[in-house]
Amino acid sequence: MTGQDAWRDFESWPPKGYEEQRFHLHPGGTLAVGPPLASAPDTYRYDPADPTPSVGGVAMPPGAGRVDNTELEARADVLTYTTAVLDEYVEVVGGVRAEVWFSSSLPYADVFVRLCDVDAKGRSVNVCDGLTSLAGADAPGRATVRRWPTAHRFRRGHRIRVQLSSGAFPRYARNPGTGEPLATATTLRAADQRVHHDPARPSAVILPVRQTRGTA
Repeated sequence: MTGQDAWRDFESWPPKGYEEQRFHLHPGGTLAVGPPLASAPDTYRYDPADPTPSVGGVAMPPGAGRVDNTELEARADVLTYTTAVLDEYVEVVGGVRAEVWFSSSLPYADVFVRLCDVDAKGRSVNVCDGLTSLAGADAPGRATVRRWPTAHRFRRGHRIRVQLSSGAFPRYARNPGTGEPLATATTLRAADQRVHHDPARPSAVILPVRQTRGTA
């Protein structure tokens, strides 16, 4: 159990007692259980000539594992959505996925989603992540991004964060935006991306959670 640095034994996987809960993306970079109200989409520009870099996570060392994401999250091509400070411990155990209503100025795009743990000092550390590639992204649609299963405890006083971008290079090959094969593409096109969060298009991360009053 990361975040607690302890081993747990479960009778099954996923374990019993963890219920899926939707944490919705809201304007202003907020992540909350309540459904979103009417709002304009958030936007960012993804340029494969300056691809969003991979930081930590499942990769070959050095640089793999859990690392500080603060510098990555300061980039203009990365969006973050963060809960209020937790007043209880929150355990997330099992499969994690996101449903992101997304559109692009180009038909070909990637959606990368990462779950992070933000400590009391504001340091953001990655927990798990995943990427999905889209065709027909020039029309709004729901992208399902499945991330690596996890067992993580968010401590009281921490916050849960969802990080969203369109790449993690070189861990994932950069999307050229043209539909060409990733290994041989020669043309790179920048794209204007939109992440929707309104009642008709409620983007969310779905976490298997259990709250606890643990002290460790």
